[in-house]
Amino acid sequence: MAGKVVIVGAGPYGLSIAAHLRAEGVGFRIFGKPMDNWQTKMPAGMLLKADGFASNLSDPEDSYALEAFCAERGLPYSAEEVPVPRETFIAYGHAFQQRFVPEVETRLVASIRRSGREFAVQLDDGEIVAADKMIIGIGISDFAYLPPNLAGLPDEFVTHCSRHEDMTAFRDRDIAVIGGGSSAIDVAALLHEGGAKVKLVARRPKLLFHGPPQPNRSLVARMRAPQTGIGPGWRSTFYTRAPQLFYHLPLETRMRIVKSWLGPAGGWSMRERVVGKVPCLEGYEPQGAAISNGQVHLSLAGLDGSRQVISADHVIAATGYRIDFGAVGFLDGALRSEMKLISGMPVLSPHFETSVAGLYVVGPAASLSFGPMLRFSFGSRFTARRLARHLAVTGLRQPTTQSPALATR
Repeated sequence: MAGKVVIVGAGPYGLSIAAHLRAEGVGFRIFGKPMDNWQTKMPAGMLLKADGFASNLSDPEDSYALEAFCAERGLPYSAEEVPVPRETFIAYGHAFQQRFVPEVETRLVASIRRSGREFAVQLDDGEIVAADKMIIGIGISDFAYLPPNLAGLPDEFVTHCSRHEDMTAFRDRDIAVIGGGSSAIDVAALLHEGGAKVKLVARRPKLLFHGPPQPNRSLVARMRAPQTGIGPGWRSTFYTRAPQLFYHLPLETRMRIVKSWLGPAGGWSMRERVVGKVPCLEGYEPQGAAISNGQVHLSLAGLDGSRQVISADHVIAATGYRIDFGAVGFLDGALRSEMKLISGMPVLSPHFETSVAGLYVVGPAASLSFGPMLRFSFGSRFTARRLARHLAVTGLRQPTTQSPALATR
């Protein structure tokens, strides 16, 4: 295999990196179903929290942003004022892949292990591929988290929100949604609009929503809080413009920022779809659950010390994600044990390399090293440019044949 670089994952990060590797003349193979997590682990009808201008994949010439795709297809677009539908983002990702990364192989990686100085990558059809460099670009939705007091219940009664793409499947059923962040709010709204009887249980005493866009802010307002791809403010400006400086902050500082910055909150456009329409028990969290008479009975504890029990046909836990590379099943146990982790996230070099030589990790799992921007697709440009240049100068650059799709653009 030319170049001996293998990319695992064909989401925004994997596709962007592949596009930049091609431009740098680095040979690669990329495995995964394009935009698969967005298609199978996000609910139909969802709106992205990120603004339109912050929802781009990255090509080497910055020539195919979401705006260009929407103009090409006659779809609504606004840099800030019109939320991006999930379906539009998925279609954009597929169009980007067809244009810049036509060689994506939709086979899945079953295992990765060391084989001498190389990596041996076994695919789901049994083929073994050798690689000098491995890039792991799996997304946050691969790390769904269920609280221990819900994790042991049967799937018939309790599931994580990442398990559901079609909320209309719950029509006419009593559903309890656990969580107070954007996923919980989106799921509750879509369930309600799909004909389910919904209760939203949120630990916070009041649901939070991001503020609506203000595209015509005064110069003074823009100077006080510059707009960025992850929200307004000078701190967000630092996180988006100086990820390499973020890398050198003390570990404790980086951990605190990554855990707290841009905490759980609904998108601004979801407020009117939830408030006053979906019953919400604010300031409560589940303490336990039991199955009886075909229903889930949740014991809730309030922040004020009160307690109550609610019943539902099914519980959907929008309880977030916890990255844990120590549990990534396709990585051989020896590799996992060799990989230095902090709070489940790999310790990375300034070029995304883990403590395992030749093994790179990108996307949300890199946020502890490079900041909260890496939790969003917006971070794909920085990542793709930096990693592709690094691999090109490590001796992997070699002549490549331009794909027909690129040659005819």
